[in-house]
Amino acid sequence: MKIAYELPDEVLTNEILAETYPGWTAEKIMSKTGIAQRHVASGSEKAIDLAERAAKKLFSAENVDPASIDFLLLCTQSAEFKLPSSVCLLQDRLGIPAKCGALSFDHGCSGFIYGLSLAKGLIATGSAKKVLLVTAETYTKYIGEDDKSTRAIFGDGAAAVLLDMDDAGKIGGFSFGTDGKGADLLKVENGRLFMDGPGIFNFTLDIVPQTMADVLSKNGLEKDDIDLYVFHQANKFMLDTLRTVNAIPEDKFYVNLEKTGNTVSSTIPIALKQLEEAGRLRSGMKVMLMGFGVGLSWGANVITI
Repeated sequence: MKIAYELPDEVLTNEILAETYPGWTAEKIMSKTGIAQRHVASGSEKAIDLAERAAKKLFSAENVDPASIDFLLLCTQSAEFKLPSSVCLLQDRLGIPAKCGALSFDHGCSGFIYGLSLAKGLIATGSAKKVLLVTAETYTKYIGEDDKSTRAIFGDGAAAVLLDMDDAGKIGGFSFGTDGKGADLLKVENGRLFMDGPGIFNFTLDIVPQTMADVLSKNGLEKDDIDLYVFHQANKFMLDTLRTVNAIPEDKFYVNLEKTGNTVSSTIPIALKQLEEAGRLRSGMKVMLMGFGVGLSWGANVITI
């Protein structure tokens, strides 16, 4: 599994936020969220631009020929147009041959997990040999200037992941869930993002333990068999609580959002790439991945490094 990610150049620090909202300090924001800075797309910068740059970075770093890709998946809730599908624009920008299949889907925080399942299915059924899965979001464009708590959490970004037959064989069983009754907890309405933070928090406390148990069962594993847990990087308070409630050892639980914030569907692939760069991924390790949030939607699986 080859990964690259892209973040916008503009950085919104806690110091800048503290200047904007009287009564806040950079230290207070950090203590509440675990985030020191987040990257923000400029006025003209779109999710598809970040997606393109992430994919081209992957091509360059891993010497990937775009002509070798026979299926392109794009997960984004920040589409440029209602139609055509953004993935068609991305295929053209990347120079991937027209014989390539392409599909957009608009899941958010669980989107990377859903994308992995789609990629595995395409490869396992012989429909594709190499799948490029791209995640990209610019949530900050939906956040109002007066919404200080949400501005402190979200950052923009994109990730590109290339999967082939060998990778598909290392992707284990999945656990999924959907509860549309909670749709109002996180939504964009009239161009503005609304998030019920406590509601989302309570939702995760309910579904994460159940999902952990289910995905372990589907993979024939016990909790101690997992070498590393990489959850959606929502905010540090939520992650710390989930780790404590689920009795996961701190050295097995990765938190990496200090310099990126919550990049929605890209948090997990960004985390995996940073773990790789830090030398923390070893051959044979079993890693549990879990995404949860907007929809409400959630998903988990276990991969073998």
